Amino acid sequence: MKIAEVLSVLEAVAPPYLQESYDNAGLIVGDPVQEVTGVLCCLDSTEAIIEEAIVKGCNLVVAHHPIVFRGLKRLNGSTYIERTVIKAIRHGIAIYAIHTNLDNVFRQGVNSKIAEKLNLQHTRILAPKAGDPEIGAGIIGHLAEPVTENAFLAFTKQALQTACIRHTALRGREVRTVAVCGGAGSFLLPEALRQGADFFVTADFKYHEFFDAEGKLVIADVGHFESEQFTIELLFSILQEKFPTFALHLTNLNTNPVFYA
Repeated sequence: MKIAEVLSVLEAVAPPYLQESYDNAGLIVGDPVQEVTGVLCCLDSTEAIIEEAIVKGCNLVVAHHPIVFRGLKRLNGSTYIERTVIKAIRHGIAIYAIHTNLDNVFRQGVNSKIAEKLNLQHTRILAPKAGDPEIGAGIIGHLAEPVTENAFLAFTKQALQTACIRHTALRGREVRTVAVCGGAGSFLLPEALRQGADFFVTADFKYHEFFDAEGKLVIADVGHFESEQFTIELLFSILQEKFPTFALHLTNLNTNPVFYA
């Protein structure tokens, strides 16, 4: 089986044309006609991930985040990005990124996985693109039963395995409707407000952006890695469904660069 055959399965779920204009999803390193020896699924393709792929006999790394995002002007190993690319090329390992195109699909997308972890029901795209209910940013859904804000915060912390949650002031109201967005989601706050969300679970909110909630919902910033970490499981399940007997691997490494004291 060739690399292109594996990528066609992923791109059937999240076509490349759905990525945002600023993104760099796709085959970043490697030859699409190369035979695949194994696939390693991860969130970030780092030097350590390439080392893990070598040990596990995988010559294809499928990552959520593109290792090359803004382009390379040099390739001399002076940055972790350059060292990762050099190591991958040296060992014949292809790197594929499936980023905002996977964010922008409803079924089997990044946000549907978060909604699943939070037990949301009757979900739909928060901000559909071009009127297509299957394509767009974020997801909004409902809890089976309303809960207190403190109970939902505790549940979210456990479900998303995060060390802490930065949040706006609690409002003393029940939580019924929840909006989610993996990664940096502040651009979706107006839509979460418009659709009456009680909580907006996302990441990467800046200090002044927290004021924009204006007491109308609770922003719960769970951390970028924490919000997207289950994308690794998602990628694995997509490929396993098509290739149940092939050498597919979940990374054993935590690539979160953020630590909490």
